[in-house]
Amino acid sequence: MTSITPSIQFFSGITEELNNVSLRRNLTSGKRIVVMIFKQLKALEGFNTFTKQPLNSMLLKDEEGEISVTPSSTQFIFGGPEGDELQRVECKFEVDQEEHWERFMRFMNRYAQVNDMVYGESQ
Repeated sequence: MTSITPSIQFFSGITEELNNVSLRRNLTSGKRIVVMIFKQLKALEGFNTFTKQPLNSMLLKDEEGEISVTPSSTQFIFGGPEGDELQRVECKFEVDQEEHWERFMRFMNRYAQVNDMVYGESQ
């Protein structure tokens, strides 16, 4: 079995670099909420090529296969002196089934290991 490097893609073949991820739980519904934070998106750098495709789905790939995610929201946060510099992009989605959560966490553990990311609890 060949090992596949875990990747995150908005468009097929364009691998994005995750800068941070926040794992939360909705206290009302009990659903788990994932917020993935990207400092930049390669998919946007070639935006003219992809004008017909919005960023409405994300593909998480690893040795177990692919996870297709539809973010419930995607926020573009701008800053800088003119307020026009992209600071980060936040993609948020909910996970309500335990088996989907476990699969997502296996992906994140693999992604973190390959990309020298560390899991930490916030206070």
